Parts: sequence; C-alpha cells; structure tokens
Amino acid sequence: MAFRTIVAAALTGFALVCTPVADTAWAEGLRVVKKGTATQLDVPMNRAVVVESDVPFSELSIANPGIADISSLSDRTIYVLGKSPGLTTLTLLDATGRLITNVDVRVSADVSEFKERLRQILPNEKIEVRTANDGIVLSGTVSSAARLQRAMDLAERYAPERVSNLMSVGGVQQVMLKVRFAEMQRAVSKSLSASFGFSGTGINGGINTLNNQPSLTNALNNNIPLSNDNTGAVVFGFDVGSVQVALLLEALEQKGMVRTLAEPNLSALSGQEAKFLAGGEYPVPVAQEDGLITVEFKPFGIEMAFVPRVVDGDLINLELRTSVSAIDPTNSIVLNGLSISAFSRRETSTTVEMRDGESFAIAGLIEDTFLDNSSQLPWLGDVPVLGALFRSADYQRQQTELVIIISAHLVTPTRGEALSLPTDRVKPPSENELFLYGRVARTQNGPAGEVANQDFSGSYGYVMD
Repeated sequence: MAFRTIVAAALTGFALVCTPVADTAWAEGLRVVKKGTATQLDVPMNRAVVVESDVPFSELSIANPGIADISSLSDRTIYVLGKSPGLTTLTLLDATGRLITNVDVRVSADVSEFKERLRQILPNEKIEVRTANDGIVLSGTVSSAARLQRAMDLAERYAPERVSNLMSVGGVQQVMLKVRFAEMQRAVSKSLSASFGFSGTGINGGINTLNNQPSLTNALNNNIPLSNDNTGAVVFGFDVGSVQVALLLEALEQKGMVRTLAEPNLSALSGQEAKFLAGGEYPVPVAQEDGLITVEFKPFGIEMAFVPRVVDGDLINLELRTSVSAIDPTNSIVLNGLSISAFSRRETSTTVEMRDGESFAIAGLIEDTFLDNSSQLPWLGDVPVLGALFRSADYQRQQTELVIIISAHLVTPTRGEALSLPTDRVKPPSENELFLYGRVARTQNGPAGEVANQDFSGSYGYVMD
C-alpha cells in the first residue's frame, strides 16, 4: 500500500513537470471522489486538478474532450485539464464495467489572479467575482462610481467585452447646488450746453448747440416754457433796445443703480442634469417656406444647468453652465412691420471638482462702457471762458458686474412633514376680521400652522451630511 502511494505521487509529479508550457496548465489541488456519489468538479481554464478515487478504476471517459482533457496517473488518480469554458461529464468504470461514479466537470475562466489584483487595487470594497461561461460577473456594493469604473476597467483586461456589471453604488448620490447670482449696474450721465436766440425788427435768428428748438422759440417770444423735456434747462431773456436776446442753458446729470439677485437651490441625482430659469420667454417670428411665419420663444433671464457626478466619497465633479440675459430694445430691428428686440447676454460654462460643502465663485464678468461727446461752433467754441457758451458736451458711463457663487452639498431627502411652504403661514380672513378689524390675513391653525410658526433658521428641505 505504501509502495502504491509512493508510485502515485511520483507519477503525479512527473505529469506536472512534463505538461507542455504552451498550455500554461498546472494542478491546483487534489480532489477525492467516492463510489456512488455524484460529484461536481470546478476546473479553471488552462489549469489542472488531480482527482483521486476511493476505489480502483479500469476505464475513464470524458463526454466532451474539447472542454476538458483527462489522463490516468494510476488506477486511482486522474489528471483533469481545463481547455475551454463549459460543462461536461467524467465517467469512472471498474474492472467489471460497472459504473463507479459520474463527475460533473465545470470549466470556467480563471479569475484567481483577477481577484488578487482587485483586492490590491480596491482593498475595502465588497465586490464579488463570479464566472459565467467565458465571461466575468461582478456584483456587490461599491462606495463610489469612480471605484465601480476602476473595477470594470480591470475586469475588461481579463475578459474583454465579456464583463457583466451587477454592482451598485452605495452612499449619498444626490447633490444639492446652492447658487447665488449677484449683478450690479451703475449708470452716470452728465451734459452741459448753451443756446442763444435773438429777434427784432427784421431780425430773427439763433445759435443752438443741442437742437432744442421748442425751448429756444419760446424764449425768443419772452415766454419761459411751462413744460420742458430737458431736466435742468434754464432760460434767460432780456431786451437791448428793440432787439430781444434769449439764452438757454441746459445742464443734466443722471445717476442710477440696479441690483439683481437670484438664489436658486436645485438637487439632482449623480450624473443627471438639472435646469433653472428665472425670467421669461420672448416671441421671435421666424420665416418659413411659402411665406409662412412661425413664432419661436427665446428664453431670457437667469439660466442655469448643471450635471453633478459623485466621484469618490464626498468629491463632486460639477459640470456647470450659467447665463444672464435681458431684452435690449435699443438694438431692435424692424422686419415687415414687426419690431424684434435684441438680447444682451453673458454666459459661462466650466467643469470643476469640489468636496461636500465647498464653494467657488465665477467673477470678473465686468462690462464698462464709456462715451464722451463734444460739439461746438467753429472758432467761437475755442475762445477761453466765453467759448463754453458755444459748446455742448455730454459724458456717459455704464458699469456692470456679475458674480456667481456656487456651493455643493451631498443631500438625502427628508420626510414631507418637516417641510413648510410660504402659504402655510397665513390663511384668508373671515368677513368679520376683514371688515370689522381690518385684518387681511390670519394665522393658520393645526399642524401646518405649528410647523409654520417654527423658526427655520437652519437648513431644511434636505438633510445635508
């Protein structure tokens, strides 16, 4: 018995040494099969498994030699080599031709090296690796979409175009974007001009630098105009004998400031797009065939569109597009009797990476317009001091600056009972309250009123990690 064991071990070693290098096969271990018991044997492709029977056999057969190849090392030991993915049957018969057992041999792709590399690259991820025919099936839960993609890329190296992804991404996958648009516009305009008029017997004329003919005509009749379109217009008139002299001085200074602000909060699933528009749509006629005219609506106002992607943990990749536009009637055109206004528009697009709670600003969208005009009478306007009465000058400057501040948060939805609407705070008054007491609203009763009366000084609507 000891001699038989020694011979079997020697033959096994000899077979392993003599296996062709091109097959890159080697025995992974020893499997024992028992008489009368159905056994399943898993063999990696291009590798071998040594099978030992508990009783001697005299005949072996394999159903599909293309899937697995066999050779006997002794009357109890079998060398099984996996050749291609699939399922076949190994049959053992004794000396009398009776069946000892059938062994189901399943040959699949070798994923042992892939599992080892996967543990090295993603050590803390719970990824299960299985084989299906000649491909690889990945399942389990990973912490981020980036790590899922790494596992898929690694699997493609071992089974190109034969990888099935059954993995899911855990953690928070919703992103809330808090955006603040702030735009400041400032305009300054100054002008100064002078006009002369004189009339008398057979004399009627004038010097006008701003073409304000109605005011000048009234001044020549010694009547200070009761209404004037020019702010800051002053008329002086006097007589020199039979000649009437009128002087019209016009000085104008205008200042204005506009502040535009929008603070939208939008939430979107990782990889999905969210849009926001605070403004409206302007109808624009569009010519079609056969002289037909259709209407297209162009949006204007404050627009935003973003696509968040949770890359790894709390790292967020953000693709953002924003624009601020307004109707500009000063640049309108007239086509076929239709007046079409133009648009003033400023937009920007960018892609950034930021962590949960971090912010970044888009600034420097500054527009500065400067206009300076001067008109005068030849020679007279060049006279020192008195030449100012024969000149007209105006100065205009417009400044606009737009700043956008974006903050990103990982969020999870909350229960609806914790949310409050502005309409929950008030309720229409009764007739007695309106006519007798002059109340235009009353406090909402019930649970909605209790929620509305709470102090929402912190974050609400979404729970931020």
